[in-house]
Amino acid sequence: MIPESIQHYLQRHRVRFERYWHPHAVSAQELAEALHVSGWRVAKSVIVLADRQPWIVVVPAAGTVDLQQVRDILSARSVRLATEAEFSSHFPDCEVGAEPPFGELYGLPVAVDESLSLTERLLFRAGSHEEALEMRFQDFATLEWPLVASFIRREQRQAVGIPAVAMESHAPA
Repeated sequence: MIPESIQHYLQRHRVRFERYWHPHAVSAQELAEALHVSGWRVAKSVIVLADRQPWIVVVPAAGTVDLQQVRDILSARSVRLATEAEFSSHFPDCEVGAEPPFGELYGLPVAVDESLSLTERLLFRAGSHEEALEMRFQDFATLEWPLVASFIRREQRQAVGIPAVAMESHAPA
């Protein structure tokens, strides 16, 4: 079940969302399969440490975070994937591995891959391995004000029609 804190956060900000129950899915790609949608439409939260600062990097389920790209865009000296032990305390009401992309709620900065900004509606986990949440990308961007740039591998950007040269990062309109 989606934690009440997430539901209240979205309701408090008057964000419309849909909830979808599905069979237990551990990975975001499994979530896409369970919901019978493309892995390019499902967003996954990847927690990284950039100079020891945790970030939520949101990328398509079918994509892989390019840590070098994250490092360059964040102007960090070092970037690596965070371990569950390093990030689970930031999401006390969520199942481990089902972290939502709501950095404002959990006190973490958010970066989102630009390919997701091309999707009108996003599906993602919101604290549960058995329920997903769907909302408009524009509502997500207005709520979170994420850093938007290229965070997936170059060959994957080309697969979804994003130019190989990264676009300048930008805040949502």
